[in-house]
Parts: sequence; structure tokens; C-alpha cells
Amino acid sequence: MDLLGSFVIAFSMYSRIPMPQVEWSEKRMKYAMCFFPAVGVAVALVLWAAVWVCTRLEFQWLGKLLPPAIPVLVTGGIHMDGFLDTVDALSSHQSREKKLEILKDPHTGAFAIIGACVYFMMWTGFWGEISPRLLPAFGGVFVVERALSGLSVVTFPMAKKTGLAASFSGQAHKKAVASVMILYLAAAFSYFAVTAGITAALSVAAVSGLVFFYYKGMAKKEFGGITGDLAGFFLQICELALTALFAVASVFSLP
Repeated sequence: MDLLGSFVIAFSMYSRIPMPQVEWSEKRMKYAMCFFPAVGVAVALVLWAAVWVCTRLEFQWLGKLLPPAIPVLVTGGIHMDGFLDTVDALSSHQSREKKLEILKDPHTGAFAIIGACVYFMMWTGFWGEISPRLLPAFGGVFVVERALSGLSVVTFPMAKKTGLAASFSGQAHKKAVASVMILYLAAAFSYFAVTAGITAALSVAAVSGLVFFYYKGMAKKEFGGITGDLAGFFLQICELALTALFAVASVFSLP
């Protein structure tokens, strides 16, 4: 196994962090998805650094507005693109076949623009309510959402045989990837328990689990399975739901 090559492929695909060029060989692709949640660690580190700098420089407004943009800046918007395409497809209320065509359409519809505006307004609003004491724990959100998204790619049925998700799913060592995703989840929930308490860990598990099963049911009903866009849609709504959870926990001073 060339795990370093797999790591480079994962970061090259799912982030804008500069990586050396490597061949996307079959062996490397088998385990590339294993490093997808590691991109979440990078997002968390950049977010914490941005908050620290804004706090030190006393940039109050920038400290509220910059963090919601960090995940998009680090990833290049690959998951947000899937969210917007899915919003357009779901808002069309067309047949399953037409929805799948809309996912492939490079043009941006009105509902995608509306969805983006509402999404970032909500993310920013929730972020503004999160207590500084919960910021260390909040970084784990970016790992949980990617572990669940990666798990879906190797366990959920595909809506089509082509595309990014189908490519990664088809070439991945599915049992190995699924096992690694579960280990990431176990580590993340343990991290939440240590940094914010067992109630926080259980709350994150409950909310992310609900979003995960909503995603599975919606994808099967509306599209016949998942695609790369739908995986991105899940990641974004899971992130928003967990940000809302941390906001509620801060406002009500929950442990």
C-alpha cells in the first residue's frame, strides 16, 4: 500500500492545500477515501488560526464573518457546489431522471443562489452564538461530517455508474474505508466527550445521525441513490445542523 500517495490524492481532490503530484493509480485510489476526514482536521486548524488572529487583532466583525468562509476557502467549494446543485434539483420538483440531469448542469439556477444566501446567513448567525468555551470541541464537526460522507460513499447505492462518487466508490477498498470511517467517528465522539462533555458527544451523535438517515432516505427517494453532489449536500447540511447545535448549547449554557 502507498498510503502517502493515497493521502496526497485525498487532499488534492478535497482541498486546495498544495500537494505534490502523484499518479492516481488503482492501488492508491483504494485507500484515498480513508484520508478524507483528515481534510476536516485541516479545516479545523485553519479555522482556529483565523479565530486566534482575529481575536488578537480585535477584529470583531471579521471574527464573525470569516469563519463561515473558511471551510469553502480550504476545500475550494467542492462540497458547496454539490449542495447548490442538489438544491436546484430538489427545487425543480421534476422526475428522477430530470433531477439527475440538473445535477450535471453547469449552470446555476435561482434556487441555488437563494440556497447559498440562506445557508451562509444561517451559518454566520449560528457561529455568532457559539461560546468561546466550545470552540475547541467545534473543530470535531469537520471530521464527523466527512467520516459520515465517506461512509455513505462506500455503503449507499449509487444513483449512476459515472461521476466522482461512483469513481471513488468503485475503486475504493470498501470494507477498509468503512472500518476507517467508523474509527474516525469513534475518535471524534471521544474528542467531543473530552473537550465538551459526554452530553455534547451524545448530542452530536444524535444530530449527525438524524441528518445522515435523512440524507439516505432523500437520496434513495428523489435520485435512486447518491452521487458526488449529494454527498456534498449532506456534508454541508450536516455542518449547518451541528453548528446550530453548538449555538443552542452555548445560548442555553448546556454542558
